[in-house]
Amino acid sequence: MLSIALLLCLSVIFPSKAQHTEKFFLSGTDNENTETWEFFCSSGRKSGFWSTIEVPSHWEQQGFGTYDYGRDYVTYGRSHEFADEVGFYKRTFKLPSDYKGKSLELVFEGSMTDTEVKINGKSIGPIHQGSFYRFSYDITDFVNIGNENLIEVKVSKMSANNSVNRAERFADYWIFGGIFRPVYITAKPNQHISHHAIVAEANGNLEVHLEMQNVTASNKITASLSDFDGKTIKEWTTAANDEGNLILKNKIENVKTWNAEFPNLYQLKISLKDNKNKTLHEVEERIGFRTIEIKEGDGIYVNGVKVKMKGVNRHAFWPETGRSLNPSLDLMDVMLMKEMNMNSVRTAHYPPDKSFLHICDSLGLYVMDELAGWQNAYDTESGRVLVKELVRRDVNHPSIIFWSNGNEGGTNKALDGDFDLYDPSKRPVIHAHHRPGNEFNGIDTDHYENYASLQRKFADSTLIYMPTEFLHAQDDGGGAAGLHDFWELMWASKMSGGGYLWVFSDEGLVRTDIGNKIDVNRVNAPDGLLGPHRQKEGSFYAIREIFSPVKIFIEKLPEDFNGEIEVENRYHFTNLSEVNFEVEWVKFRKPGDPISGHEVIQKSSLESPKIAPGEKGKIKITDLTLLDEAEGLYLKAIDPHGEEVYKWSWKINPLQAIFDAITNSPQEKAKSELTLSDSLTVISAGGFTLTFDNSNGTLSRIQKPSGMDLSFGNGPIFTYGEQEVSNVEILEEGETKTLVFEYEGHLNQTKWTIHPSGWVELNYTYTLPEGGYAYPGISFDYPESNVISAKWLGKGPYRIWKNRNQGTIDVHQNLYNNTHAGSTPWDYPEFKGYFGDISWMEINTAQGKFYVVSEKEGLNVRLFDFYGMAGPISHPELPKGDISFFDGIPSLGSKLALGITSNAAVYGPQGEKNAMNGSYSRTLYFYFDIIKDPTLSHDKTNRFPNED
Repeated sequence: MLSIALLLCLSVIFPSKAQHTEKFFLSGTDNENTETWEFFCSSGRKSGFWSTIEVPSHWEQQGFGTYDYGRDYVTYGRSHEFADEVGFYKRTFKLPSDYKGKSLELVFEGSMTDTEVKINGKSIGPIHQGSFYRFSYDITDFVNIGNENLIEVKVSKMSANNSVNRAERFADYWIFGGIFRPVYITAKPNQHISHHAIVAEANGNLEVHLEMQNVTASNKITASLSDFDGKTIKEWTTAANDEGNLILKNKIENVKTWNAEFPNLYQLKISLKDNKNKTLHEVEERIGFRTIEIKEGDGIYVNGVKVKMKGVNRHAFWPETGRSLNPSLDLMDVMLMKEMNMNSVRTAHYPPDKSFLHICDSLGLYVMDELAGWQNAYDTESGRVLVKELVRRDVNHPSIIFWSNGNEGGTNKALDGDFDLYDPSKRPVIHAHHRPGNEFNGIDTDHYENYASLQRKFADSTLIYMPTEFLHAQDDGGGAAGLHDFWELMWASKMSGGGYLWVFSDEGLVRTDIGNKIDVNRVNAPDGLLGPHRQKEGSFYAIREIFSPVKIFIEKLPEDFNGEIEVENRYHFTNLSEVNFEVEWVKFRKPGDPISGHEVIQKSSLESPKIAPGEKGKIKITDLTLLDEAEGLYLKAIDPHGEEVYKWSWKINPLQAIFDAITNSPQEKAKSELTLSDSLTVISAGGFTLTFDNSNGTLSRIQKPSGMDLSFGNGPIFTYGEQEVSNVEILEEGETKTLVFEYEGHLNQTKWTIHPSGWVELNYTYTLPEGGYAYPGISFDYPESNVISAKWLGKGPYRIWKNRNQGTIDVHQNLYNNTHAGSTPWDYPEFKGYFGDISWMEINTAQGKFYVVSEKEGLNVRLFDFYGMAGPISHPELPKGDISFFDGIPSLGSKLALGITSNAAVYGPQGEKNAMNGSYSRTLYFYFDIIKDPTLSHDKTNRFPNED
């Protein structure tokens, strides 16, 4: 079922016939609704003979030609030569008889790259050069109304213009061929409005710049403005002239302005009438009243309010169909950006589908609309044509607040002034760059600064700094890793305009030449916060918290919690009184419970505080009667449009029932047995027998009550230095014996006790000299091949890094997978990695389940071998063992942190290693079999192990 938002967009994308501009589609309307044309490919696959092809599409995705990843000269063995096949299209068509006498125009929304068109054997105009732009031809005199017509299109994948190739095709993205956006014929009356450009300012000033054909002074123009409920706000009439150009002006009182938080839209209808008031032609446009201003040395202002861009770069891309998309895909992408609490998008590195912009208008995203040019610019002659096509197509979208003149050196500065020729609202033009000297219009957009250089820019520069690319998200690096430090600095700095993360999704292409496998061109294209099919990676949810316009500071509830929670309003236009807040008191599922998640024991709404944008205040939870009973607290913010902003979570006292069970002994005391020899020590109780190697103090064998061994062992191994046992000691307390190992080195002591309940207690102490450590703690071995799943109470469900440690506190469960971010099978969340704030974890294996519980907060668990980023070596380096328990974990850098390393420290304080100095201790409790305690499990028919 189509969503309301999509239906709203479709109503504008496909206007009704009553508007008097009719469309006759020669192609389909999008990648899911195509038309079949005859097709001939000059070289590569399925070449040299006439066949058929679906339009719109890329011919590579239809099985023709050769694949080409722009700048990758080596993989495809062409040594600086690119796939250069030519496609020949043709089909017949018959226009309706009522098109006779009308003005007819043939429109291509996008064709890659040089496009030559004939109708009925005659060339209809010059070859169009440039892939991503709408272009058109007047074909009134070329078609036969009522008879069949033949259209022939020749599309050359490589352009005859070298600057077009350098700007578009020698680029860091997949290169395609073909007619990839719709082709249609428009029919307008002989007297008609040919173009309109609208200026709608926040103060209500309205200008409509009209271009008309065959109009005289006897004609009239009527303008009607309605709100989105259809109520007419204002209507007025102006006399036309003989010149064909006219500017309508008016002032609208009490307008509701457009911004990303409240995207208020109006409907403007312009009617061309004759001297008898008969309507000859009408055009309609959705408009938003808003004003964009760059105040040099200060900031970026929307409607007089200083704003900062929480943005992302977005390729128009889908794995099966490349850059041929549809409104549903465009809507999905905008909804995902809004879910991440973003307010802006850069259309890297070319203008997007028209439907994407309509949706940004409707749902509220600030758009940077970009002229193509990846490190190389169009020449001036061809660039001027393409700037005109870009701006005239997109000029009326309120969501567009910047024009971008190329990417990373792909800027022809001679074109800067051309944008204003076609945009009467004079939107700012910027240069998206990574080279000094390209600052423009008071904005520095330099790419991939580190934290120290970011600080220097904000401290010393008179330019607004708004990176159009930062924190490159190849594999699992960058993205949200480092974003907390960056964003806090950006938010606090006067000279920050925000920025745009690289990039929205992995550009993984379904290769029709290799069995429809997805190819990301190794390390060139797996740069997304989402997978190719928009699978949510770990950065997705972390960004949602970091970019939340409702900023909650409290990380854990204080012991004297009185219900007050400090909050900052980081909206630009929304008072927190317009945001709804809900609180949930919960109890978490327990170890041994067959299901995950939590139970809500009470849910209620809170009074929304009146806190203006940029101000701080407090949210007050007045009813604290469940504070002693509940195990967790959730706080949810819901924006004025009914969408969840974020849900914060805190533990209260989730382990009490578990520790009651651990220390609960049978009525008849079970005596610990301990045998000590020269090389081995064996301790048993509660039905379990544990064997230790006396030479290094490691657990070497676990025998369960069933008699089956569990292959968990060869630990604890401390993650730094060597460990050598200096003394073995046995302590007795009543019927319970404790095995104590003392060591030389950083690991000082381990104590092992088996409680009569069967729970095994491990207490360990270690000492570290002052310094930075990636993963201080202990490790054990366990065969990865035996593992089925993991369940835990802690942050999740995604793995974390030290500088990307966001997550929801709950009981999460992940099935085993071997996913590496940015590569097949994109099965998220990743099973392997670092998981944080663990209270307990259950590992389900082919040998049964086993459990670990942490008495102390702040436990991080590492699961098996994995990496964050690919490169000459995989980063970051992993500790010893398979399953680890740490008091700190590593941070993750990015592809561009000091070249191709993953040095996270350059991205801010959270990227530093864990500062350690002195003695540390932690107690872990293990249970090496299935828990059947009725106090923990919903299985009330079973009793606790060994309990009579």
